[in-house]
Amino acid sequence: MRIEPILRLSACLKTNCSMFLFALLFGGVVTLYTQTPETRIAATWQVVRYDIEVTLPQTATERSVTSRARLEVRNIAGQPATSLTLRINQNAQVSSVRINDSSVGFTKGEERLGGTSLQRVAIRVPSVPAGSVLSAEVEYSLNITDNSGLSSIGPNGAQFLPMSFWYPTPNSWYFARGADFAPFRIRVSAPAGLSVITAGKEDAGAHENGLHGQPFFVAGRWDVSEHSGVTFHLPKDPGAEAPDRAAELARLALDARSFAATFLGDVPEAPIKIVAVRRGAGFATGGTVLLDESVFRRDRIDSLTTMTVAEAMARLWLGDKINVTDDGNGVIREGLARFIATRFLESKFGDDIAAVERLRQRTAYGAVSRRDGPLNTISPIDDYYFAAVPNKGAMFWRLLERKVGRDEFIKRIRRGLAGSTVRMAELRALFNDHKPFVDFMLDQVTDMNLMAGLPQVSGGEAKVALRNTGPIDVTVDVMATLENGETITAPATIRAQSFGEIIFRTSGKIVKVEIDPEKNYPQSDYSDDVAPQVITESDPLLAVRREFDRQRFVDAETLANTVLREFPRFDDVRVLLARSLLAQNKVTEAEREFRQVLEEQLPTARSVAWANVGLADVMIRTGRSSEALPHTVAAIRADAEYGASLQARNLRNRISSSSGVEESIRTYFTQFDRAAVSNRKAELEALALPGEVNRYVSGISGQATTWTTSVAHVDMFDANTALVEVSLNVRLLTRDPEFGLVVYRLVRSGNSWRLAGVEIFEVR
Repeated sequence: MRIEPILRLSACLKTNCSMFLFALLFGGVVTLYTQTPETRIAATWQVVRYDIEVTLPQTATERSVTSRARLEVRNIAGQPATSLTLRINQNAQVSSVRINDSSVGFTKGEERLGGTSLQRVAIRVPSVPAGSVLSAEVEYSLNITDNSGLSSIGPNGAQFLPMSFWYPTPNSWYFARGADFAPFRIRVSAPAGLSVITAGKEDAGAHENGLHGQPFFVAGRWDVSEHSGVTFHLPKDPGAEAPDRAAELARLALDARSFAATFLGDVPEAPIKIVAVRRGAGFATGGTVLLDESVFRRDRIDSLTTMTVAEAMARLWLGDKINVTDDGNGVIREGLARFIATRFLESKFGDDIAAVERLRQRTAYGAVSRRDGPLNTISPIDDYYFAAVPNKGAMFWRLLERKVGRDEFIKRIRRGLAGSTVRMAELRALFNDHKPFVDFMLDQVTDMNLMAGLPQVSGGEAKVALRNTGPIDVTVDVMATLENGETITAPATIRAQSFGEIIFRTSGKIVKVEIDPEKNYPQSDYSDDVAPQVITESDPLLAVRREFDRQRFVDAETLANTVLREFPRFDDVRVLLARSLLAQNKVTEAEREFRQVLEEQLPTARSVAWANVGLADVMIRTGRSSEALPHTVAAIRADAEYGASLQARNLRNRISSSSGVEESIRTYFTQFDRAAVSNRKAELEALALPGEVNRYVSGISGQATTWTTSVAHVDMFDANTALVEVSLNVRLLTRDPEFGLVVYRLVRSGNSWRLAGVEIFEVR
């Protein structure tokens, strides 16, 4: 480390240079250098390749995996390096380290930042010249106490995603200038009957991913099918809807990949795999996409799933084929991918649906816009990263495309992505003709607010005052809506931190004025873009929901209709409109709106669930109970939202008090009730899937004096998964008797059922 930058540390601290400490903690052995008058921070080591061998437990009660990870790392610091620091999960037990095939000593430490804690393994190494590669091999075991979407072990499978830090690496996911992404090889020794899936191709039991990625794998028992070259791994016997959803998703993935190629060039060679998982949905790398199991039980693909798949296809280039690193890497990896995916939605489903998706992105960003940091410096350690970077990043690329034109934009992007590695600094340099705008979007927080005043009418003209609080000039459209519904749109340029004015010459009465109606620019507040204000929230869905939750159903109806005039495909708002109408006993109108939601091309999963709940309620009220039952079942199988699932079950119980129950499930709960009051924790633990419901079992053991379970309904989600609805009558020590509805997730393990989750608990 050079002396001069170290001497600057005290000055850095006095100026709140938190990024220095951040990278010092999480960036591996760091080198400081001066690119500009600012002190900059970079990693010393970059991973060239991972080669990991993993052995999963061979019995149901074991909770540890053993691994050997071999890393090839290159010194990219520009000067010799004599130490290497690896980061790994704090629960990992490192037993040995070898450097260039020779055993070496190491020291362990802990790194903390916010609520995150990692284990640091520090190693002295022979001097490695700049640009040279070193080999590090680490043997370790990792114990998993409680299963999660990031890491899990069980008799029916395992799952290890990068954010569990299950493998050693120099630069953690939280490093501001980019985590480690590299080609990887993974070989997993799993119990008989389990299949292992990761990115890349399988050869002789090992999976080889030639693209840049972070090592991960999932193991489980799946039905494997192929549609148009896309491989699907689905639960055993997932239901009648699954083949249709798989076929649709295959077409969607291939269409999205082809569309991305129009922006990014030749398609990378990578097999596309879509894997149904219980937890960890949304993760994707190297063409492998994890989707929630419930996607394959629904009668249509939802908007979130569509965006997940489309973004995964764009990232085949952005981060997979081309290594994306350095400051602002997320603007490319997350933001550009989301921009291209949204463009794909626009081309495939139309402008109205794309407008709703951009509204969702905008409102997600708006929730953090007053406290975010510059796009060029924030990292995943910041709690607003995933709300800010993909969404504001997509807005940045969309504005750039508008400024330079689509063809020129694609030409420049392809030029910037021509190599094997790309940095945001290189891409932004291609747009130096728009430098003030680029600098504002990437290097500053969002302090822009565009405001429109009420029209002032005089002599056949209407003058509208405009304001721009941001630090750059903007040219935006201003739209006037007349009393007869017609609109007039004209451009206006407003100077930085200044006022402007636009004049509409019309004899009609202007009832609304809106600045930047497409909401191209990120702002700290979108509610005052419109005059007069009807909604005082930047998030129109939040405004409608607030009135609904207050049971002001007339006001909720009025606001919902206002929003739907501008966004007619906004299914979340339409559901609230329908529920507001139903609360006012406007049954016919409510049924019409619920059915319109179910006819949408790309609704959210929760909208579909609530629309089915709403239709079931309508049918019960109008004496059509037999027609209501399928809608309650559809809402339950959608598994989209706690409230919708609970309401669907309550409605089903009004129609049918019970359904057929497999005798083995009744027997299971007889055993569970007996174990709950036995005060023998081991008996309860034997009835639960290891690692899944530890706190629930601990809370019962030794506390229950009465525990009676009455099974009402069983919903078989697949051959090995049942959601069991029960009435629970319990009494715990020092508590009064309690009663209520509970939904358990049971999973078949071998020939027995095991408790794997408590999905709903309404015991009072």
